[in-house]
Amino acid sequence: MAYFNFKVILFLSSKQHHKMRGEKTFFSFLPLFLVSLLFFIFISQTTATNYPINVWPKPTTFNWPNPKSISLSPNFTISHPPHRYLTPAVYRYLHLILSEHHRPIITPAINLTSYKPLHSLIISISDVTSPLAHGINESYALSTPSDGSPSAYITAETVWGAMRGLETFSQLVYGNPTRVAAGVYIRDLPIFAHRGVMLDTSRNFYGVDDLLRLIKAMSMDKLNVFHWHITDSHSFPLVIPSEPELAGKGAYGNEMMYSPADVQKIVEFGLEHGVRVLPEIDMPAHTGSWAEAYPEIITCANMFWWPAASSPALAAEPGTGQLNPLSPKTYEVAKNVIHDTIAMFPDLLFHGGADEINSACWNTDPSIQKFVASNGTLSQLLEIFINNTLPEIISLNRTVVYWEDVILSANVKVNPSLLSPENVIMQTWNNGPNNTKRLVTSGYRVVVSSADYYYLDCGHGSFVGNDSRYDQPPGTDQGNGGSWCGPFKTWETIYNYDITYGLTDEEAQLVIGGEVALWSEQADSTVMDSRIWPRGSAMAETLWSGNRDETGMKRYAEATDRLNEWRYRMVARGIGAEPIQPLWCVKNPGMCNTVHPFTS
Repeated sequence: MAYFNFKVILFLSSKQHHKMRGEKTFFSFLPLFLVSLLFFIFISQTTATNYPINVWPKPTTFNWPNPKSISLSPNFTISHPPHRYLTPAVYRYLHLILSEHHRPIITPAINLTSYKPLHSLIISISDVTSPLAHGINESYALSTPSDGSPSAYITAETVWGAMRGLETFSQLVYGNPTRVAAGVYIRDLPIFAHRGVMLDTSRNFYGVDDLLRLIKAMSMDKLNVFHWHITDSHSFPLVIPSEPELAGKGAYGNEMMYSPADVQKIVEFGLEHGVRVLPEIDMPAHTGSWAEAYPEIITCANMFWWPAASSPALAAEPGTGQLNPLSPKTYEVAKNVIHDTIAMFPDLLFHGGADEINSACWNTDPSIQKFVASNGTLSQLLEIFINNTLPEIISLNRTVVYWEDVILSANVKVNPSLLSPENVIMQTWNNGPNNTKRLVTSGYRVVVSSADYYYLDCGHGSFVGNDSRYDQPPGTDQGNGGSWCGPFKTWETIYNYDITYGLTDEEAQLVIGGEVALWSEQADSTVMDSRIWPRGSAMAETLWSGNRDETGMKRYAEATDRLNEWRYRMVARGIGAEPIQPLWCVKNPGMCNTVHPFTS
């Protein structure tokens, strides 16, 4: 039988913090030196070769000793254990495999064997009960036969690992008539447990179908967290059953709301694709939209964001308003929002925002002015808010994610002693690896979304009107073109970023993953796909299997051709990913490099 039942033990660095435990393998009975030798030989075959068919993100191990293909039977089937979410995934992939007929830009130089067609893919799962949650085992092994055997195999610890294996198998299939890579052996697992995309749906609205398409693309790239920044100062599109006026008055319109039924559809779709939906209700700042329903709990609501050049701005950008921590009504409303949101979203993480507290905004309120005059501080004000809301979230069996500002802001921040690392995860966005270092040395688990590398909205200029920066004499240095986080983050910038840079092995274990972020001041559904993909795919590979080859060298050069091909396949699957090179470069691999690959 073509299926190899041996397993390779991956000696990953402690930064990757993955272990394969309790497995008796073929290698268990060999002397250590022989195990090391076989492992070295296997790895040298897997990572150093650029195969005629590739998978994105690149698997941890990929072995194809004799590249060739085998026909896929028109009656091809997939057998699997029944499962609420795996079953629809299997049906989806079966349809894709039989109907996609992917035509690679460059026809793979591999022969079609004369063996009988592949008739089935058999999925075996050790644990069919574990729910999708942070840290779930996503590993899988995949083999396709090379000797005429009728079946290919996927083995996985969980259904979520099996979904990753299904995606990999689908990328090994191509052509019309359909064929599949034969004699492939893959063992695969991600380096980082948290691999996500953050999308802001407050500044501009995205329809439910847009969010489903995003989740679909994330699943293709083996990303597993949709961080949904639902509300902000600009609009409140989420319907809260106990507080219907928040969306009723705070949304852009009746057709620009997310009902509980919409949320359920999005969450269920995510589970069918192995993607968790992590909700964010940003507070106490970024809450101007709450004022449409409850003006009495919002400070500096609906004020011009920068009253005069000589005075401080009331917000980081147009759209003012912050919750007043001194108002009892604030907590009545906020706790209703927290309870109803958590009831709609089953994920065990809840994002509480807590970024960009604006001192000037709070200082416009008479009750806060009195508090400060009595020797109170704005940091104490934020602590009052956190002390009233954090225990509420924790009591609902949620771990809280906050933006780094809550303890790293230069102006308004809380004492870290109030935020136990056991119950709180930090998300970093400023100062690249420096802030990551500060957070992990304080003992916090960290999600990295560094604006210097992972902010996908950067480089499109400023969105404010009558901006004098754009009225300069010809020849003036354009700088970042008005974009605070410019320049544009290229896919190579994203691909080459190591999110544990500068950390010790022990510190790196606290980095649970990363997210690319699309803030929507200048984005909506018309550009969502092209802003996120394939740059999001670049991050996806680095968080799944890294950005270096077995020698430790960055592999962005060989990744270029693979990403070109992957982008082409994503477009064929209905995702409007932008091109990264002219088609000529794609059809002439290596010819668009800065240095000739055979002379460097």
